[in-house]
Amino acid sequence: MTTPSDDQVPQDSDFGRDAYDVIVLGAGPVGQTVAARARSAGLSAALVERELVGGECSYWGCVPSKALLRPVLAVADARRVDGAREAVGEQINVAAVFGRRDRYVTGWNDGGQAATMADIGVDLIRGHARLDGPRRVVISTVDDRHRIISANQAVAVCTGSTAALPDVPGIDEAMPWTNRRATDTSLLPPRLAVVGAGGVGVEMATAWQGLGSQVTLLARTPGLLPKMEPFVGEFVTGGLRDSGVDVRTNVAVTQLKRQQRGGPVSITLDSGEQLCVDEILFATGRIPNTTDIGLETVGLTPGSWLDVDETCLVAGVDGAWLYALGDANHRALLTHQGKYQARIAGSAIEARASGAVLDTAPWGTHVATADTYAVPQAFFSDPEAGSVGMTAEVAGQRGYRVKAVDVNIGESVPGSNLFADGYVGQARLVVDLDREVLLGASFAGPGVAELLHSATIAVAAEVPIRRLWHAVPCFPTISEVWLRLLEAYRDQVEAEGRL
Repeated sequence: MTTPSDDQVPQDSDFGRDAYDVIVLGAGPVGQTVAARARSAGLSAALVERELVGGECSYWGCVPSKALLRPVLAVADARRVDGAREAVGEQINVAAVFGRRDRYVTGWNDGGQAATMADIGVDLIRGHARLDGPRRVVISTVDDRHRIISANQAVAVCTGSTAALPDVPGIDEAMPWTNRRATDTSLLPPRLAVVGAGGVGVEMATAWQGLGSQVTLLARTPGLLPKMEPFVGEFVTGGLRDSGVDVRTNVAVTQLKRQQRGGPVSITLDSGEQLCVDEILFATGRIPNTTDIGLETVGLTPGSWLDVDETCLVAGVDGAWLYALGDANHRALLTHQGKYQARIAGSAIEARASGAVLDTAPWGTHVATADTYAVPQAFFSDPEAGSVGMTAEVAGQRGYRVKAVDVNIGESVPGSNLFADGYVGQARLVVDLDREVLLGASFAGPGVAELLHSATIAVAAEVPIRRLWHAVPCFPTISEVWLRLLEAYRDQVEAEGRL
């Protein structure tokens, strides 16, 4: 499923052009966005893709994982409401869930996304692209030909990342799953081990337990989702355990054994304990897809994350022509942040092409400032987890004088209990005491992902706390947590004599 079938491959190696204003390596959401931005500015653009137009997110990441998770979460939500839980059956229709997933990934056929690029005038070239010195790209096309094209203005590296596998004895014979197998398989393993404490780990544990596997989640860290506020991981751990997942923290896999394909996998932990499962999924980080794209021809190290400035221009390359967007630059490995960077870089490419002065002010349209202080992320576990900006710990490490304000959502927000009987969740704001603006916000609980954009606006726009009082939440919604958080902040600072 990783390469297009013959009937998907257009005759796109005969465009007859040997130069474009912008050449984009990688046709995932990030590559498509920067190519579209170039076309909207009147620049010619070539988009080179060796797999499927749409990339990891469309076929093995965000889209299929959420398609698998939504039925699981919908059933969990229904079971939290009196009168609805009685209508819920004991078992999810697994075949129907896989069919839903297949529909949302369009059967791993990228014809629709390829057509969208063609409609806006982007030339799609199917093949593997490598840099060949400044502004030159060599493409090995799918029909075994080679083609050299040059960029008048810019080359954008949007090649994404691949799941990293740890150096564990026996890992090759164990044939572990990565996110790709976890999201494209239609086989339900009776016993599944998930290794990893991050977003992929908790989401896949949630999905596969809900579909009927017995999941064991193994994490090296003391808690789950370690980059978020500690309470978020605690809520998610509790939810997973309530659903039947065996969550184990502070453990490491030291050896794997699998005697034959399709046979069980034996897992040895650092404690000496052994587990036996049918499949094992590693969700232990990512590595950049930059090993074989010709970085050495422009003085960079193959296989490295690419260091970029605020316009996403690659450092250490002369001439202001090479950009790296999305996972390749390691600033924020999230699809929405990569697309944000593509919009920023697209504007910068347009400005540089026209000779305009770049707007590099903090709020400028040519600088990707949100990557450093206002990155939103949501994980569709049960309960959901969402955050934007800094945790209290990180803010303190960066020298801010902060106050963390916490609210129990179920106890203080009437709308939450109308959403789910006995609602369990928590929210936190991290406030910069000197400027009285938000540095971060975190949420855990059913449905909290939909609270995240209001928090992102407040953090990114640095809306003063005094002004947020006038953003009135609707009754009865979970959004009333904002009012409770502001009241809690007021009460605390008044008690401390700051107001």
